[in-house]
Formats: sequence, structure tokens, C-alpha cells
Amino acid sequence: QVQLVESGGGSVQAGESLRLSCVASGRIFEIKAMSWYRQAPGKQRELVAAVTTGGSTNYADSVKGRFIISRDNAKRMVYLQMNSLRPEDTAVYFCNAGVKTAMYLSESAYWGQGTQVTVSS
Repeated sequence: QVQLVESGGGSVQAGESLRLSCVASGRIFEIKAMSWYRQAPGKQRELVAAVTTGGSTNYADSVKGRFIISRDNAKRMVYLQMNSLRPEDTAVYFCNAGVKTAMYLSESAYWGQGTQVTVSS
């Protein structure tokens, strides 16, 4: 029905930057909030940043001032610009979106498959 595909992960040195992208496709009537989560080995998945349809954003305290989330509603894409990366940012990053597949249906959450970000010191 709905697919989210992330790209842009990789391995970098501490202090460098990466930009993650996520595109939504499939049977989509409306996309609500879009978010990035991450999961490090042995840890629970955590919210990194979220952006509403209108562009309001919120961030985890650990990434405030370093990461920027943005979206392009026409392209059905969400981005995460990650600057000043730290080894503790190493994780699999997942795209998440609240999607209505029809006007009369309620919103459901969809996830991408994840993209690995590795930051070495």
C-alpha cells in the first residue's frame, strides 16, 4: 500500500555531516506528520525529529542545534540534515509517516526499512 524508502546513510568521521532522505509512495491520500527515529544496538528506538504538514518541528534534546528536519510535501519527501555528527549518533535511522490512504480512513503509521549511520571518532 504505502512504502517509505530511506537513503543517504553511510560511515563518516566525527564532526562531519550526512543528509538522509525518505520518499513515500503508493496509495496515499494525505501524509500527516513525518519523523525520523533511530535505534542503536541494544537500545530502544527513539524519536530524533518530527515535522508536521505545516512545517512545525520538534527535536530530541540530544540533536537540537545539530540536526535539521525538513519536508517537501509535493515530492512526498522528508529529509534529515545531520551536522557535527558524534559517535553516539551511530544507529539505524528509520523514516516514519502518518498516512491516510483514503479520505474516509483514519491515519496509520508506516515505517521505512532503515538506513545505517556510523560515526567514528
